[in-house]
Amino acid sequence: MKTMMTSEAVGRLALEAMLLEVSATPKPGLVDRNNSGAHRDMDFFTFMKSAASLGGSFSEFTEAGFAGGAVGVPPASIFPGIRKIGIEAERRMFRATGGINTHKGEIFSLGLLASCAGYLSGSGRELTAEGTMTLAADMCRGICSADFAGVREKSPAMLTKGERVYLEHGITGIRGEAEAGYPSVREASLPALKRYLADGLSMNDALAMTLIHIMAHAHDTNIISRHDMKTAQEVMRTAHEMVSSGFGLEDIRRLDDEFISRWISPGGSGDLLAVTYFLYSISPATDSTIRTFSHLEP
Repeated sequence: MKTMMTSEAVGRLALEAMLLEVSATPKPGLVDRNNSGAHRDMDFFTFMKSAASLGGSFSEFTEAGFAGGAVGVPPASIFPGIRKIGIEAERRMFRATGGINTHKGEIFSLGLLASCAGYLSGSGRELTAEGTMTLAADMCRGICSADFAGVREKSPAMLTKGERVYLEHGITGIRGEAEAGYPSVREASLPALKRYLADGLSMNDALAMTLIHIMAHAHDTNIISRHDMKTAQEVMRTAHEMVSSGFGLEDIRRLDDEFISRWISPGGSGDLLAVTYFLYSISPATDSTIRTFSHLEP
């Protein structure tokens, strides 16, 4: 992978990350090619329509980062403009899905990271996963304190799901992940994906297995908001035990059945799976040839 990439190339990889995340099968409680998981309002085709509407947005994110990097603008000063691009991307998503939130979390993270990739390329610096995550932390420094300031004065009816989780449990969700430089990806999922692919697993199977590593490390605010902290902690323990003792696709399929029956959806972990693939794809050591998907039941 070259040190510098065009905005179009980075945008394509971000869209690719979206498509591969939803296509990876099986995924416990999440939409995939086998089922709609713990969801009644969306399916695989909803995600396809949503992703198709967002392709151009990621090039815009990258171009904004490139422009800032080319003239040496401080990373944090670019963030407000990036958020405006993200708001418009969300509007495109909702128009494509009829108001269904399929990709809001991925718009935030992939948009941020695409901007960081653009910034690194614009400034002539080497484009790596590590450098991109570090720059993401710099670019959105202070986001948690700024976004959660005054949240206690809001009426309960005006609170977002993320704000409610923060008030009740002090968990900052994807904002905290971004401001910390995506530690769940850096420490758990990216090494796992690289290892699985090096061991010869198909991209599908490697992504499905990597999701369990994310679930074992990240506090999933989607589970907390849909259920409670007890359920989220149970999911983390289950995933951690799977990682520690060894597991395979059949174990993931059984967990999928359980999550569907209990209406558990680790959507935040799914978003981080897309982030993991994107960062893997921009690594200079990445083989550009994607392995074929394993055979799965229709």
